[in-house]
Amino acid sequence: MNTSHPEFPADFPADAFSRLDEGDDLAFYVPARLVTHIDEGAIAALTQCYRDLLPPGGAVLDLMSSWVSHLPAEIELSECVGHGMNAAELAANPRLTRWFVQDLNRDTALPLEDGHFDAALCCVSVQYLQQPIAVFAEVRRVLRPGAPFVISFSNRCFPTKAVAIWRALNIAQHATLVSLYASRAGFASVEAKLLAHGGDGDPLVAVIARA
Repeated sequence: MNTSHPEFPADFPADAFSRLDEGDDLAFYVPARLVTHIDEGAIAALTQCYRDLLPPGGAVLDLMSSWVSHLPAEIELSECVGHGMNAAELAANPRLTRWFVQDLNRDTALPLEDGHFDAALCCVSVQYLQQPIAVFAEVRRVLRPGAPFVISFSNRCFPTKAVAIWRALNIAQHATLVSLYASRAGFASVEAKLLAHGGDGDPLVAVIARA
């Protein structure tokens, strides 16, 4: 997919990261949502992407996670640290070795060591970040050199919590936007891949950025 950025200005419009619902995010996510937000075909495509990219025995950060991480069952990890907005969801995720709750729209600083992780994941949640470049820069900080950051997204979202610029764009433009976030956050290599075409199911795109 084309990930050049000529249609985006050097500075985003003032309201680019505003939302229809500016209420407290932690309150919004209080109910545990033990559901999947993409269909089985998209999940299978994402799992295969992880299978291709994640190093066996590596340490993984699952950012904006939930009760399931879609990781390949056969890949053993030394550590899988989960971040999210709902403690019950994170506690129900069997792949997480530890986890923490944090509202990244209020505090973008991750309580994690520099250069600790072999990969980072962000599944179908990037559309909710109001300071995405700052968050991506934090992810880059905690990754080892060359480690992948896999940001996946479909055409679904909670529209009242998605930022304005996301709601204004289509899925191909979302790939360009997320690639721009990664480039501006200092990632050296960025590519976008169409993992699932959609058709009768959910489309799925992954932007893969390397520290």
